[in-house]
Amino acid sequence: MAAALLARDGWDIVGCFMRLGTPGDELEAESASSGTGELRIGHRGCCSITDAADARRVAGRLDVPFYVCNFKKDFGRIIDYFVAEYNDGRTPNPCVRCNDWLKFGKLHEYARQIGASHVASGHHARIVETSGGTRLRMAADPGKDQSYVLFGAPRERLDEMLLPIGDYTKDDIRSMAQEMGLPVYNKPDSQEICFVPDDDYAGLVERTTPDAMQEGVIQDVEGNQLGTHDGHQHFTVGQRRGIGVSIGLPLYVVNKDAASNTITVGPRESLAAEGCIAGETNWHVDPWDAFTPCTAKIRYNAQPVPAQVRACDEDHIEVRFDEPQDAVAPGQAVVCYEDDLVICGGWIQQAVTRP
Repeated sequence: MAAALLARDGWDIVGCFMRLGTPGDELEAESASSGTGELRIGHRGCCSITDAADARRVAGRLDVPFYVCNFKKDFGRIIDYFVAEYNDGRTPNPCVRCNDWLKFGKLHEYARQIGASHVASGHHARIVETSGGTRLRMAADPGKDQSYVLFGAPRERLDEMLLPIGDYTKDDIRSMAQEMGLPVYNKPDSQEICFVPDDDYAGLVERTTPDAMQEGVIQDVEGNQLGTHDGHQHFTVGQRRGIGVSIGLPLYVVNKDAASNTITVGPRESLAAEGCIAGETNWHVDPWDAFTPCTAKIRYNAQPVPAQVRACDEDHIEVRFDEPQDAVAPGQAVVCYEDDLVICGGWIQQAVTRP
């Protein structure tokens, strides 16, 4: 639909599909060759064999050129990052990295090679002009907003980005796609993560780095051992189910220590954090040295909460929440907003707790 809307408005469009070669492709190909017709993996990602075929059909319907870019080698960097983050005790977000490194990184390089002025995508977010320059804005459909996963786009790159569907709801997009005769109007939403089609994150880590999975201790917040685990990679901060120990009250993972291979669990109140420190920051405005009011999201599906943010140095920000927040997980991104405009974001390195 992004391509259809731009073509309608008179843009000269080139369709481009990123070929990533994810494990889901192999499973999907096996399912197709078996004759069962069960293409279960095709509904999960955004870059599978089925998705490539859909993109080609849409390009044909719109009568625009269609190219496939082989980014399989580049995508390996994202899988390596994902595995390394889990092994280091963090909870990664590979979809944000894919946007930073591929969709609005490598793909922009390809656009320049063919003389394209912009890279457009179907993300639910908006690019707007303000008195302070080009800014990234939340989508009109708050339930589908994806500005969080685009925070890493460099400030200067916003002028080269087009997000045509950000002013519409998802229902609007589906209705218009049906009216235009696009064959994907009723296609299910993609579900992350494309290279973990069975949702077994720890299994991928174990297959990739088997020596990194070691038995360790599960302890309470006082340091008392409650049990053992088969590898800290099986857990994430905030997790409640599948911990494997019981003391008669709900327990949550409140900390992971990769160095000692220890999982710490405790009651929900132990999850509360007053703020966080984030690195690898990206500002969409000139950095603020003093704490300034904002709202902040600590994960993709979280609601923005009142907070304050400041730049600690050239590559770090500190975010303080007005009210303590649960499950501030290192490895996830924190993104700060001024109303519905992105201010900055970074990768959470540690949660900040105060007495």
